[in-house]
Amino acid sequence: MSKKPFIHTPLELQTLPQPVFLQLRSMPEGTIYPPHQHLWGEFVYSFSGVLAMQAEGKEFRVPPSFGLWHPPGSRHHGSNRHASYHCSLYIDQELAAERGMPEKTCALLVNPMLRAMLNHLRLNPPQPPYSLEENKLLDVILDQLVITPSAGSYLPDSNDPLLNKVLSYLKDNPNSNCSIKALAEKFGTSERTLARKAQQDLGIALSEWRQRLKVMRSVPMLQEGASVESVALDLGYSTASSFIAMFRRLLDTTPDEYRKNRG
Repeated sequence: MSKKPFIHTPLELQTLPQPVFLQLRSMPEGTIYPPHQHLWGEFVYSFSGVLAMQAEGKEFRVPPSFGLWHPPGSRHHGSNRHASYHCSLYIDQELAAERGMPEKTCALLVNPMLRAMLNHLRLNPPQPPYSLEENKLLDVILDQLVITPSAGSYLPDSNDPLLNKVLSYLKDNPNSNCSIKALAEKFGTSERTLARKAQQDLGIALSEWRQRLKVMRSVPMLQEGASVESVALDLGYSTASSFIAMFRRLLDTTPDEYRKNRG
């Protein structure tokens, strides 16, 4: 018998208590976030787990080391399959525009300094009214968000019929080691055509997309206690070292470090 999902009630405020306002949440597995929107922007960062949200007609799945930015007025909804601990940083509409925050929903890279500041707030949650030092820290975080690189939807989808079939196959078979050439032949096209479609429609090479998929699949397995070796084998790696290298390149941490430092 499946568990009844937990419905999260969005923050209901007419105005923010202050221009930059933080909320920390520990959410159970199977949480559903109903469609909602607000007048302020929202930056969401998950200390553990993968963010899965829908906004502006796109699906966003964002792993650790990235956060998700929703501009003011953006209608969004989502869910988390696994338990998660995350923060929402609400930013006043005028302040977001003044500082130059993105005008569309996107994944933002969380560099080590930004991650350290967010972790400090996780361990020392401020209570309104915030102190001068807490407001200064939030202002520095906002400065970092403004200049941090955007990664779009991180794991983009495609409306191209051919490319969509290939991506669906890879999602269903994340342990597949088919070369791009073999994938192209499997779906009746050429390697060159498939590579061109991926670059044009996804904005990244298909090989990069596959690695992003693998790292996102690995996160919940690591959270559930699976060994690095077993995760590597499940995802089609012949050795744990090659999986660790990929994980470190994409998330700027090793699988073991991620597991030790997650909330």
